[in-house]
Amino acid sequence: MTAPVVAGVDGSSSALAAAMWAADECARRDAPLRLVHALSVPAPVHLTGTDEERVAACLAEAATAARAAGPDVEITTETLGGGATALLIEESRHARLLVLGAQGIGNVRGLLVGSTAAALASHGRCPLVIVRGLAATDGPIVVGHDGSAASEAALAFAFAAASLRAARLTVVLCRPGFTVESAYRTARFAAARDEADDDAREVLARWQTQYPDVRVERALPRDRPVRALMRYGTEAQLLVVGSHGRGGFDGMLLGSTSQALVSHAPCPLVIVTSADRRAGLIR
Repeated sequence: MTAPVVAGVDGSSSALAAAMWAADECARRDAPLRLVHALSVPAPVHLTGTDEERVAACLAEAATAARAAGPDVEITTETLGGGATALLIEESRHARLLVLGAQGIGNVRGLLVGSTAAALASHGRCPLVIVRGLAATDGPIVVGHDGSAASEAALAFAFAAASLRAARLTVVLCRPGFTVESAYRTARFAAARDEADDDAREVLARWQTQYPDVRVERALPRDRPVRALMRYGTEAQLLVVGSHGRGGFDGMLLGSTSQALVSHAPCPLVIVTSADRRAGLIR
């Protein structure tokens, strides 16, 4: 059975955008779409008639939007009770992708989405997509790579996505010493740049053997990773990063770059963990 793409919906316009993005992705991947409305109350839960109508209307609206984006996609809907984050983590165990809107309904929208994304990136079992901004339909797939295990998994996802979309792939090399603050030390910068470029050539050569159809461009910006990725993301179809970079701690929910992009990425953002690759979910 083909694993579904799962989209969380809550009645917000952001969730509708996520449902439409997910349906378009399902059509591209020939995968079913599962729309879930996760209640923020423990199960079992007894809804009033008004609550039932609201939830049913929320799912129906999301399904209508999804069908407009992917008319031939198989769509199922379900209401789940027991706490949104825990339920979405459970959904991720059987999903190909987990898709959320960048802003949900609530008083503290940014905090809600950020904390949910952090928990899902730490404990989820499939790549997480945050739908924010507009995707450039003819733009590249942009991926950040710093040599860490999570960024290697991000690279795997990005190559597959570029091949699926017949898009070019821009690999933004993010290494210590690639910042404006250290650029005045010309020799240090040049050495770091050359080392990163050599490493990237070797890594990318391996992936291009698997995806010979993907045209790859390397970028070595003199900037902090988050600023560089934001800049390249403005013209991207998709921005892909690992959940943790070099120097991260296992206990951290999200690396600082990934956390910043959750709130500010200019296009749909994919967060991939090294566990996703080990579980065989990069495809």
